[in-house]
Amino acid sequence: MKIKFCGAAKTVTGSQHLLEINGKKVLLDCGLYQGRREEAYDVNKKFLFDPKEIHAVVLSHAHIDHSGNLPSLVRQGFTGSIYATTATRDLCSIMLQDSAHIQEKDTEYANKKRARKNLPPFKPLYTSPDVINTLANFKTVPYYKNFDIDGLGGALNVKFIDAGHILGSAEVVLRVKENGREYSFGFTGDLGRPNLPILKDPDFMGNMNFVISESTYGGKTHDNPTEMEAQLAAVINEALSRGGKIIVPAFSVGRTQEIVYALSGLLSRNEIPAFPIFVDSPLSSSATNIFKLHPECYDRELSELIAQGINVFEFPGMKYITKVEDSKKLNAIDGPAMIISASGMAESGRVVHHLKNNIEDKNSTVLIVGFMAEHTLGRRLVEAKDNPEATVNIYQEEYKVNAKVVVLNSFSAHADGKEMLDYFNKFDRKELQQVYLVHGEIDRMNNLKQGLNDLKFDNVVIPDKGQSFEI
Repeated sequence: MKIKFCGAAKTVTGSQHLLEINGKKVLLDCGLYQGRREEAYDVNKKFLFDPKEIHAVVLSHAHIDHSGNLPSLVRQGFTGSIYATTATRDLCSIMLQDSAHIQEKDTEYANKKRARKNLPPFKPLYTSPDVINTLANFKTVPYYKNFDIDGLGGALNVKFIDAGHILGSAEVVLRVKENGREYSFGFTGDLGRPNLPILKDPDFMGNMNFVISESTYGGKTHDNPTEMEAQLAAVINEALSRGGKIIVPAFSVGRTQEIVYALSGLLSRNEIPAFPIFVDSPLSSSATNIFKLHPECYDRELSELIAQGINVFEFPGMKYITKVEDSKKLNAIDGPAMIISASGMAESGRVVHHLKNNIEDKNSTVLIVGFMAEHTLGRRLVEAKDNPEATVNIYQEEYKVNAKVVVLNSFSAHADGKEMLDYFNKFDRKELQQVYLVHGEIDRMNNLKQGLNDLKFDNVVIPDKGQSFEI
């Protein structure tokens, strides 16, 4: 088998890992690279392989940095099957449509600016018809059911293990038969954290011979998830005392539902006062409805609340905003309010407009509750947190960061460095022959590699983008 690392190599976004088995090419994930607009556009348009030659895709989960370039793959000639859990397929049905819509609208907005500077226009990577064609290629498989990739003559058997990261997220276990050899190959996808609300804890994939692992938070320790509600209450109460808005860039799938779940608990216990809360994202509204359709992913606590008839995703004082005109009206709100809006890294979507309208208000708060990749607006806001002179560029215009920026890492849906090492400590060192670290910035990767070396995992590699390995 040959492995080629085509994305998320020494960076966090754009997950794409190409396997070649018995002459057939299978892609693990097909994510969008997120970063500087023009650079990202070029990276996402040009694959490191011919899409027409890809036999199948195995998709770990629906986040756009893992699934978001599937329509480009189809647009450029891929006709094979896309294997995923049922919840992942359901989420992709709305997330990819939303991605196409955002690209079309953001391209239109950016091109107005470019036209004034006599710059050539962008074109969206893909459109809604491309998404519809992509969804027709999905084949869904439940967790823990072994299945063969069609057309490989039994050479590749796959099983999805619950990764506990977002709804439907999976670790991928591959059993490979090639040239008289049999071996096991694991892909963590994005590994979740124990004790997160809503979802079950991540499961262990079992002993493997080879593993591709994420490394997003190598060497970093998060606050305990059990502290997230208390931390959120403290931020809200302090922000309300200043009277400004609270802007929360949040992924529509996973993070938004976790925040809403936490707010529901805080309000029920009177730990925060009632005040206007808006989830300003059509995708978040649709995703929340999909969450309700998949109780097989719930942890015990949420299952018990649902059994009692408690709807934790809706409560008095909170509104889901879907229409553009209603989103624009939020700018006119006088007094405190919370606006939870996508995209999660503040690179596109409605949250960018809310940031533009509130970033220079010293009474406002920008609450960061997730990972922000390099060169994104979200990362620039994190870096501005302790710099009173900081500015950020939004839609090619400079804004002073007067709003208070707060970062809460207890909401992270990624395993931290210690949790990753705890996970790896379950593997048999004699069986695990090679570990490939992906989906991380180089410092984080090096930290995780050192931690694994300290645990006596000696064969740990950090591949470059485009680098290939023979097994």
